[in-house]
Amino acid sequence: MSSDLRYSEEHEWVSVDGDIATIGISDFAQQQLGDVVFVELPDVGRAVERGAEVAVVESVKAASEIYVPLSGEVVEINAALADGPSMVNESPEVDGWFFKMRLNDPAEVNELMDAAAYKAFTDAQG
Repeated sequence: MSSDLRYSEEHEWVSVDGDIATIGISDFAQQQLGDVVFVELPDVGRAVERGAEVAVVESVKAASEIYVPLSGEVVEINAALADGPSMVNESPEVDGWFFKMRLNDPAEVNELMDAAAYKAFTDAQG
């Protein structure tokens, strides 16, 4: 867990630089999923509302929806995941990011958990 990341209750992480947010799934989430074998990413240019299903990650155990923790527009996807979905397992909070988006309201980030709150949240889940 990185101290400069914010986390959602659905186990997505967010890193913000100005009005651009990078989104991925947390280390906790990838451990729960097991080996990731496929990632379906959103289309660039797609407008997304906070809480909407935006991507799908498939592992040897299950397929799981990824929900966008903030509202905005997808501006870039991590195309490397198409050929290397295992990056989600190897480096979930750095190289295994899913997409970047331009935020409608950067203040929404303040409603997400910081690393300490997310650790307490995941510890409570077992």
